[in-house]
Amino acid sequence: MTPEFRAAQRWNMVWVVPIVAVLVGGWLIYQNLASRGPLVQVTFETADGIAAGKTEVRCRSVRVGLVKDLELSGDLKSVLVNIQMDRHAAALVCEDTRFWVVRPRVSATDISGLGTLLTGAYIEVEPGTGSQGGTAFRGLEEPPTTNRNVPGRRLVLTADEAGSLAVGSPVFFLGVEVGRIEKRELAGDGRQVLYHAFIREEFSPLVCENTRFWNTSGVDISAGATGIKVRTPSFQAMLAGGASFGIPDGLVAGKAAPDDMIFKLYPDGDAAQSSLFNPSLKVLLLFDQSVRGLAKGASVEFRGIPIGRVANISFNYLPLGKDSRVPVLVEIDPALLRRSMPGTVAGPDAEFLQQAVAQGLRAALKTESYITGTLFVDFAFYPDTPSAALTQVGELAAVPTLSGGLEQLEMKLTAILNKIQALPLDAVMGNIAKAAEESATTIAAARTTLDEINSTATAARKMLDDPQFLGLPADLRGTLTNLQKTIASIGPDGSMQGDLLRTLDELRASLRSIKSLSNTIDDKPNSLLIGRDSSGNPVPRAPRVKP
Repeated sequence: MTPEFRAAQRWNMVWVVPIVAVLVGGWLIYQNLASRGPLVQVTFETADGIAAGKTEVRCRSVRVGLVKDLELSGDLKSVLVNIQMDRHAAALVCEDTRFWVVRPRVSATDISGLGTLLTGAYIEVEPGTGSQGGTAFRGLEEPPTTNRNVPGRRLVLTADEAGSLAVGSPVFFLGVEVGRIEKRELAGDGRQVLYHAFIREEFSPLVCENTRFWNTSGVDISAGATGIKVRTPSFQAMLAGGASFGIPDGLVAGKAAPDDMIFKLYPDGDAAQSSLFNPSLKVLLLFDQSVRGLAKGASVEFRGIPIGRVANISFNYLPLGKDSRVPVLVEIDPALLRRSMPGTVAGPDAEFLQQAVAQGLRAALKTESYITGTLFVDFAFYPDTPSAALTQVGELAAVPTLSGGLEQLEMKLTAILNKIQALPLDAVMGNIAKAAEESATTIAAARTTLDEINSTATAARKMLDDPQFLGLPADLRGTLTNLQKTIASIGPDGSMQGDLLRTLDELRASLRSIKSLSNTIDDKPNSLLIGRDSSGNPVPRAPRVKP
């Protein structure tokens, strides 16, 4: 049988499936490649919570990428995290873009990332503001306190030491939280600590050029001449530290502070207030006594008014081996000293200071607190001290000093003894002896009087305790009753009243008879011898009044 040859079919339905599979695969590859953004590498100290192919990269809780793989760095001190960004998130990658891992964190100022306990950790990205591009970044080990896109004022605070102020500590104004500390780092020279502070936009006008910042962390206990002071901030500031700011009294606020302006962070509010002091005169003081208890920054006062501060205590101000006294450099404002001097000194400070020393201006160490033993420098005029002149030590003027210890006490005791010696002690002692004798006589008389008083009191008590005296009130009561009866008999209705009236009538009759006899004798003196003449009309007698 002869075979039959036919032309092969160039198309078969079987080829539809692989062709469709190739097309779909190509489309998926294209879509995958087209949806990919830039590949970036972020360095972290550890890969805790990060998993390749699982950990998402988010911006404001929206996915913008995925962790592709992890690897150790060449020095084995960090982890390199390769992140595949999505195509629509390519604009987020700039030179200053920041990455950090969001995981559960608990600190004294905040609790964050609790949602990742269920969903797992993820990497948060904060878009930068610089030019786009860049593939290698250093991840943040701690999340920033505030996003750079949040409007507000960002400032830099400098301090001599860190203290308890930390990242996340609040910033207060009049006790109201208005911002946060975002970052803490050492300065480039390693001599200061830099704090990056953020003030919310609504409170940013409160920060001006003359604003003062101070630390309000912890409990401040200080002892000084005014006693012991205890200052306690808010409970939040006690736990996490805090800073406050304000305008000191007597200072103009000035213009609004720009971003990144540098402010000094003072240790407390008193130091911020005293920062207004601007000394114009530096003076060297040389003390023969120990300066233990005198510290840098101690107060310099004139008659109780602060006029300066101690700038430094160092032997470097003296030539080597030529003086054993302790040099103390002070900064003062001579304006108050000028007002205290008689007359007007219009010359420069050096001339004024020389004249003040000639009039007795001296410096001495005084005790500010007997509890802590702290000292301060006291300027005062001592006109009775030996004369001294203003000296020059190098480029500094040296004011004479007085010892504030035994020498000053000796001077005071000597002055007191001199005054006592000038007193008329002989006459005073004689008067005192005479007064003592008179006092002895007076005391003896007083003792005699007291004895008599005691005897009288004893007799009085004996009389009061006598039974007869105890019955005296009953006798007095009976006497009073009889007296009442007697008074009643004398009254208008009493029997004695009638007797008195009859007695008075008889007395009147007697008086009339005596008067008639007197008249008869006047008319006829011989009637006493010859009798009364019976001739004539007899004078009738007055009728008797019956009672």
